[in-house]
Parts: sequence; structure tokens; C-alpha cells
Amino acid sequence: MHDAYFYGNTDIAEIILSIFVLFFFGLVVYLRREDRREGYPLEDDVTGRLEPLGGLFFLARPKTFILPHGAGSVARPDYARDMQGVAAGRTSRAPGTPLEPIGDPMLAGVGPGSVARRARKPDVMFHGAPKIVPMRIADGFFIDGKQKDPRGMTVIGADGAQGGVVTDVWVDRAEVLIRYLEAEVAPGKRVLIPMTMAVLNASNRTVRVRAILGSQFAGAPTLENPDQITLYEEERVCAYYGAGLLYATAARSEPYL
Repeated sequence: MHDAYFYGNTDIAEIILSIFVLFFFGLVVYLRREDRREGYPLEDDVTGRLEPLGGLFFLARPKTFILPHGAGSVARPDYARDMQGVAAGRTSRAPGTPLEPIGDPMLAGVGPGSVARRARKPDVMFHGAPKIVPMRIADGFFIDGKQKDPRGMTVIGADGAQGGVVTDVWVDRAEVLIRYLEAEVAPGKRVLIPMTMAVLNASNRTVRVRAILGSQFAGAPTLENPDQITLYEEERVCAYYGAGLLYATAARSEPYL
């Protein structure tokens, strides 16, 4: 039988354990550096003072990412502060206290209505064409006769009031499903409704959206291009209805008990 000890009290198992500990330590350092590519520097919740970036073990070296479809490149981290303002004020000077919307809470950009600064370009398919488009320009797409066709249905809010009429559906040409409903909420004004927020009722030809009230459809964000939606516009549209879940009525933002 061979002797497992080759130097003093050191054996092969001890060496393997030491290698594992060193590897695990290196992995933790690597992950802690990589998770600091965006969202830094941090700032104090009360004073707004910038927190230190960290030393060698906690600071990622800038890395250049090549964007698809010839959109250029970005380098992260860039150590730039997020200067996107929100219409909200602190409820207290204590750290961690919530923000209360100022003005119209549906457009304040806080809580469920928060908006990320995504690219002002449409999401695209592999060959570069816009992925989400209205069916009026989506060649080869149609609604099967056995399914509910929402076009022409009346849009109803959480209060039962009419908010508009569905005029078209926006399809995801890559995933082959409906992403948004387009509704005319005022003469000449059309807005999008996330399909995940809508409940279709074929018997009475209505689309129920419980996130907002009937009168609030007119305040939903509109698109710069009526036949195209950018990633940033998708954020704003979804955030508007998300905000409605908490701010559409005063009662929704009150405590349950």
C-alpha cells in the first residue's frame, strides 16, 4: 500500500481541498466584479452622496459589447450616474423609506410604473426587421376563424366604463402571438394595451382591462411611429398599465388592513 503522505502531515486530499478553496475564492471575486457592470456607482439613499466604487476585488474592468445589426458598441461599466428623473418625493428622511408620486401617479415613473431607459429602437428579428408590428402590415398573419377576433370589440376599464374600441392587434412575428391590442380612445388617437392585461369576452364583444379605469385609456402613451414600437415605448406602455394596478384609484394604494 502506497503512503498518501509525501511531505510532513500534508496529503493529497489536503492539497485538493486547498485548490478547491482557492478556486472558489477566485470564483466569488470574479462574480462580484462582474455584477458591478451596471448600476454603479451607488449613492446614499438620504444624502445622494456617491459611494466608493470599490477596490481591486470589487471593480470590474470596462468591457466592450458589440451590439447586433450594426448598432455599434457599448462599454460597461461607464461609471455614469442614472440621471433619469422621477416625479416623486420621499415620505421620510429615514433610509429606505418609499417614494410617493408627485402629480399624476400613472406617469410618475415610480413603483410598478417605473421605466427603464431602453433603446429607442424596435426589437428586431434575426434578419433585422421589426419583430412586433400591427397585423395590418404583417404579411401572412391572420386570426383563425375559430378564435376570438378582438377587432371591433369595446374596451372596458375596471369601473365598467368604456375606454375605446379595438382597431387592430399587434403580433410578435418571431413568437407568433399577439402582444398588444390597438384601441382608438379618442378621435384620431390610438393607444396600445398589453395583451396580458386584457380579458376578451366574445359573448358581449368586450375587452376588459382591470388595470385602469375607462377614463384613463386616453392618457396612455402614444407611439412616434403608428406602425412601429421601440423598446423604450414598450417600457412606457407596460409601465402605464402597471402603475394603474396601484394608482388607478386612491383605494388601491391604501393598506389592506
